[in-house]
Amino acid sequence: DGEIRPNDTIEEKTALAERFGLWLSFYSFDQDEYLQIAANWLTTFQIAFDAHARSAALDFSLTRGARSGRVAYQFARDYAGKQKLTS
Repeated sequence: DGEIRPNDTIEEKTALAERFGLWLSFYSFDQDEYLQIAANWLTTFQIAFDAHARSAALDFSLTRGARSGRVAYQFARDYAGKQKLTS
C-alpha cells in the first residue's frame, strides 16, 4: 500500500518464497462443495435453495471465474438481496 515501486515488493516476496520453499495455495472447490456452501448461506439468509437458485449460483461462479467459499458467500448475499427486493 502506497509503494513507490510495487513490483519490487512482489519480487521480494517471491524471492523469500523461493528461498524458503514455502508456498500457500488455495484450491477451488468442486461444483458440489461450492453448491453446498451456497445453499448453506442461502439458508442462513432464509432463502430456499431451489433449482433456480442452483442455476443462479452456477452462473455466478462462472462469471467470477472461481468456486470458493468467498464466491459462494457473495452469491448468497446478492441472490438473497434480489429475492427480498422482489418479495
